[in-house]
Amino acid sequence: MQIIWISETAATEAVLLVCAFVLSAVIGIEREVRLKSAGARTHILVGLGSALFTLVSAYGFAPLLGDEVILDPSRIAAQIVTGIGFLGAGVIFVRQNIVSGLTTAASIWVTAAVGMACGAGMPVIAALTVVLYLLAVTVITVVARRLPHHSRSRVFQVRYLDGRGVLRDVLGRASDLGYASALSRTRHVEGDDGAIVEATLRFTRHQGVSEDELFRSLSEISGVREVRSVQEEHD
Repeated sequence: MQIIWISETAATEAVLLVCAFVLSAVIGIEREVRLKSAGARTHILVGLGSALFTLVSAYGFAPLLGDEVILDPSRIAAQIVTGIGFLGAGVIFVRQNIVSGLTTAASIWVTAAVGMACGAGMPVIAALTVVLYLLAVTVITVVARRLPHHSRSRVFQVRYLDGRGVLRDVLGRASDLGYASALSRTRHVEGDDGAIVEATLRFTRHQGVSEDELFRSLSEISGVREVRSVQEEHD
């Protein structure tokens, strides 16, 4: 087999690979700014790898073509779609029935598609996909958060004095009001009247009072310094 160091399509392949690098970097930087588990480097590598696999599938076996050899670039593309799912699954976490990382996993999937589109000679479509991605994670997210929700679950951040059994009282009060509680995370912060713990909890109503009544009731517990509703993060 004769080795061809620089093929006739090398310039085109290089341009498409650079396009994949730039567009994947845009998605990765957006994730990096949001401090997500998969950042710019991961997304760039996913996009570059997908583009290179596609380029190899489309151009790499051209010298082998003949009457008895048929090129099917879609076979490698299908394997990329299947394989990228394992990488995306690695950034999805479940803690206390709270799922996070879904948007980052989807962004990895989209990045692979962008890289494949560049490798297939469709950089304009790939660029349009990145623009629509940015629209989805910015404007659409803001609009969606302003829509009325009828979920049976609410997430609150509760700040309370440490070492006084306040969290136990919070969970007990929520149970008395007909809510199941799930603690997501805690962290210690400094307060004017002692050590303060900030706990993020999800309250799911099975029966009982409204979320507003739960909010007021938790705020009245001795030792609770602040209760505020927060948006759930799935990305």
